[in-house]
Amino acid sequence: MKEIIQLQDVSMDKVFETYEFKFKAIADKKRLQIMNVLTQRGAMCVCDLAPIVDMTQSKLSYHLKILLDANIITKETKGTWSFYQLNQEELNHLLSHELCCMFKPTC
Repeated sequence: MKEIIQLQDVSMDKVFETYEFKFKAIADKKRLQIMNVLTQRGAMCVCDLAPIVDMTQSKLSYHLKILLDANIITKETKGTWSFYQLNQEELNHLLSHELCCMFKPTC
């Protein structure tokens, strides 16, 4: 019985680490702004996004990489251009009933 509980603890620890990583990625004002612009305008390249969020392309690329590593956004390369857009499936999962159930015992 103790072994089963330890396995569940390890499994839940991994789940918590995953959510921690993703929530850290979106816990930034600039990254939330980037996500908001992508929500409103759809897929965009860095060159078009940079002036809207008032950032240099290098600073914007830094923030996009964090969001990309957390799977919050996706990147599609067309020729020499990379277009970024929100990963709606991942966002839906982060805001899902499943996650809420982790913290509501009556769920």
